[in-house]
Amino acid sequence: MREQSRPRLRSRSAAVAMAVAAMAAGVLASPAASAAARPDTVQRGLDALVRDDGLPAALASVKDRTGRTRTYTAGVGDLATGAKVPGDGQVRIGSNTKTFTAVVALQLVGEGKVDLDATVDTYLPGLVRGDGIDGRHITVRQLLQHTSGLPEYEGYISEADIRNRYFEPRDILDIAFQHKADFAPGERFGYSSTNYVLVGLIVQKLTGRPLAEEIGRRVLHPLGLRHTSFPAAGDRSIREPHPKGYHRESASEPLRDITELDPSAAWAAGQMISTNADLNRFFSALLAGRLLPAAQLAQMRTTVPIGNSGAGYGLGLISRPLSCGGVYWGHGGDIPGYETRGGVTDDGRAANITVTSMPLDGTPATAHLEAVVDTALCR
Repeated sequence: MREQSRPRLRSRSAAVAMAVAAMAAGVLASPAASAAARPDTVQRGLDALVRDDGLPAALASVKDRTGRTRTYTAGVGDLATGAKVPGDGQVRIGSNTKTFTAVVALQLVGEGKVDLDATVDTYLPGLVRGDGIDGRHITVRQLLQHTSGLPEYEGYISEADIRNRYFEPRDILDIAFQHKADFAPGERFGYSSTNYVLVGLIVQKLTGRPLAEEIGRRVLHPLGLRHTSFPAAGDRSIREPHPKGYHRESASEPLRDITELDPSAAWAAGQMISTNADLNRFFSALLAGRLLPAAQLAQMRTTVPIGNSGAGYGLGLISRPLSCGGVYWGHGGDIPGYETRGGVTDDGRAANITVTSMPLDGTPATAHLEAVVDTALCR
């Protein structure tokens, strides 16, 4: 929902002048040297996101089959000062948080504490009620796979509240359950962050501990994700080096710095902070079986179609087709100030890319971002 800024590539006229000067001096570069001097396809993709889509900054971490990792940046990290984008800086990762929440829930399934086909009322009796909404008829699996029909709450929270108000999970549910169910449970796929607020509450009910603590104990610490965190109540900042995030509601508005906000409105569905490299490490470990028993990982990778997109939604995990064949697994996330896309392949490739403004609805920027992910994984 915003755009702007543009450290551009060297101008065409300057490049031509340099080439003419080199020729006059008899110093013609070899094809190999010329290729080495040009930005690679990922860098060109990030540059285009800044230059053509008007996004303030883009940053990426890409790992190839051999394990070699490269970090990329484009644009500026602060529109006011022109500061550089920190390499692999921290960002708000939005709905990538859902995968972390789903991993903890599926670990509880593996421990025999949660039954995927039990109803929500089994764990949260009487909580889920409303117009067409009944927790006695919605399963945990349907929450994790967005097939519950529960209404989305996010569109009913103002930007001012997102920036400044602290929400308890029950506050979020109160907003959601004022609205009618979108469809009957199990009827189809319908993305709703309300599902993951309930998954988070189930985790807390069964462990007797805060969700953030369980994610830290079960996922972050074992994998050494030192740059990933679940912000504490009242923490509105991003603590490590980071590009600023920007927001606007329409193309006629200027971009506003929205880096500091209270992420509690997203909670189990989108509150976390991370880096592109940590996300690659997390999704790679998940797909390699380091976080879940084989049975639960297989359930996680069993998908339902996301419309006609060719993508599929599992249990907190999305598969997307690649132009070079096969699929990659990840999630992606949007939160005011940041949009992230990426994932990993079964043969070890990984790429995550973040831009520092959520593209406006109806613009092609998100599609362009996803195309750069495809480029990074297929090159």
